[in-house]
Amino acid sequence: MLGRLNHVAIAVPDLASASAMYRDTLGATVTAPQLLPEHGVTVVFIELGNTKVELLEPLGEASPIAAFLAKNPAGGMHHVCYEVDDIIAARDRLKAAGARVLGDGEPKIGAHGKPVLFLHPKDFQGTLIELEQV
Repeated sequence: MLGRLNHVAIAVPDLASASAMYRDTLGATVTAPQLLPEHGVTVVFIELGNTKVELLEPLGEASPIAAFLAKNPAGGMHHVCYEVDDIIAARDRLKAAGARVLGDGEPKIGAHGKPVLFLHPKDFQGTLIELEQV
């Protein structure tokens, strides 16, 4: 069911500063900031040869990333994203196996313009899982 690792997401309190650190200190290619109001975040991607790192900054006080940063003020790893061929089939299989899909269970469009779902971290050893259809 799982494909390759698409990205690792890191919540940051200051997206511009974090982007500059990756770009200027590590020499990474950093995408332009992208606002995702339906997810409550602004994101950039650090482009790597075999995957990406996503930096997330809260977009408003109601953002789930704001709540994460309240508990982790310096930021930290937020989730990992795996690719799937068919997100609906993956969702149905996971739900049948007892995994909890967050939200209303319907895919939303993610930062790459593709359908995504999130799985409850308590079902996956404390790690929030994002699935992205490719």
